[in-house]
Amino acid sequence: MSSNNPSARAIILFDGVCNLCSSSVQQVLTHDAAGYFQFASLQGAAGQQLLQQHGLPLSDFNSFILIEDGVVYTRSTGALRAARHLRGYKWLYPLIVVPRFIRDAVYNLVARNRYRWFGHKNECWLPRPEWRSRFFD
Repeated sequence: MSSNNPSARAIILFDGVCNLCSSSVQQVLTHDAAGYFQFASLQGAAGQQLLQQHGLPLSDFNSFILIEDGVVYTRSTGALRAARHLRGYKWLYPLIVVPRFIRDAVYNLVARNRYRWFGHKNECWLPRPEWRSRFFD
């Protein structure tokens, strides 16, 4: 893993072959002026290690995963907690008051259909050189 101190930052685990997921990571990178987030693809060695360390499934990637202060947040909760740190997206965080079963139902619908609606790649997306230090893999 990176030599950066992961405890000082939050880590987003994402599906590296999903076009929607890769696009979302690019949005986070663009709007995270403080450099708060680091990233690992779910398919990579570091992502797999973090999944195992936190007792999460090592395959069947249907969830946004945020690890913040050692706590794992998934699906809509993870996404909304991440949004509160992003310039231009902080307004989304108050949606956290919507009951989780409702938020996650919408999240699950998009997650189930993301490859069909947004496409996917055969290989993981690679970040621009100036962003590489924020990635574990």
